[in-house]
Amino acid sequence: MTSPHPFTHPFDVALQLETLDDNTRRGRTHPEWANMVGPFGGITTAVLLRAIQTHPDRLGDPLAVTVNFAGPIADGDFDISLRTARTNRSNQHWSAELSQHGQIKTTATAVFGGRRDTWGDTEARPPATPGPESIAAGGGPDMLVAWARLYEMRFVQGALSGLETEPTPTSPCTLWVRDRAQRPVDYPALAALCDVFYPRVFQRRGKVVPAGTISMTTYFHADAEQLAALGGDYVLATAHAHCFAHGHSDQSAQVWTRAGALLATTHQLVYYKS
Repeated sequence: MTSPHPFTHPFDVALQLETLDDNTRRGRTHPEWANMVGPFGGITTAVLLRAIQTHPDRLGDPLAVTVNFAGPIADGDFDISLRTARTNRSNQHWSAELSQHGQIKTTATAVFGGRRDTWGDTEARPPATPGPESIAAGGGPDMLVAWARLYEMRFVQGALSGLETEPTPTSPCTLWVRDRAQRPVDYPALAALCDVFYPRVFQRRGKVVPAGTISMTTYFHADAEQLAALGGDYVLATAHAHCFAHGHSDQSAQVWTRAGALLATTHQLVYYKS
């Protein structure tokens, strides 16, 4: 017997967009994806990608996306305007702006394109870790923000043990993570997974301080077949910072499959106060 109230995953609820015209989509924030200020940056990136995917002129799959968080997004409706900057033989360039009440809150550029069979090699290597089943769940930022409760996190290193702990001399963080309901990973979901790390400054300073992402770039290395094979399984996510200076820091991260396939790499610029 079919349930009268079928389950819709919170991720898919957040990605629901109304088409106002070919170049404009309307969405709405959702409390499940709330962050310390405004929505989780990963869900905002995912929504922007989905908006481009719904455009009738879109060609291929996402290869890269850069999102600039210009101002906090308030709870409620928002509009996304889309523009094709250029279409080449092998790739397509997009720009997007998310606005509320006539004010731009987030801007993005994205590159879409086809993937061809060519020679390839992965020079990076995943960190050596035990499997996720041998690590206890916990240690994530779910004590601070709503969105983290939608993920199952198993930390190899860099677990968040409390609001205040001992400072550390370095900032590496490695964890196995998957959607708690094991929703299959597609490109928007992969974009969100690239932002599951709490700010590296928390780890270095040993306490939670005001911090947030200003700009985030993600490169998608996986093709659709790799994502289909992954399903809703764990991915291995690892991140570190290079420099903390003058109220800003960076973060570089990688997302891997169990089998050691590199799905995505990502880089952030983060502001912090101390």
